[in-house]
Amino acid sequence: MKKVEIFTDGACSGNPGPGGWGTILRYNGIEKELSGAETLTTNNRMELMAVIQGLKALKEPCEVVLTSDSQYVCNGINKGWAQKWRKNNWIKSDKSKAKNFELWAELLDLLKIHKVTIIWVRGHNGHTENERCDRLAVSALEKYK
Repeated sequence: MKKVEIFTDGACSGNPGPGGWGTILRYNGIEKELSGAETLTTNNRMELMAVIQGLKALKEPCEVVLTSDSQYVCNGINKGWAQKWRKNNWIKSDKSKAKNFELWAELLDLLKIHKVTIIWVRGHNGHTENERCDRLAVSALEKYK
């Protein structure tokens, strides 16, 4: 199984507002940058999209180390929140509907294909790849401002 590193970040100008996402994939020292944007979205949606698009770019099942500054994404997976929401028909423990459930569903399906380890890093704290992903995301959203 190929070992791939994926770095992700999302950005939003206003929340909601125009948003962008950035992803870096690294395999055997070779990197690929991906980015995209939406006209009206939220930061959490862009964080999820960055992860989803990174995983969707893989052409076969891989062992992935995913690095994100989003506690929403990291905790949603690592603490099992998203799996519980899905099991409960996207209802959270406080009885409210889980936000972004369609993106969470897509992400959970992708996690079944790949062996993913998720690492949280503090955003805007000098992590080289996280800073690059932030620049990709901000650059992508600029076309909608």
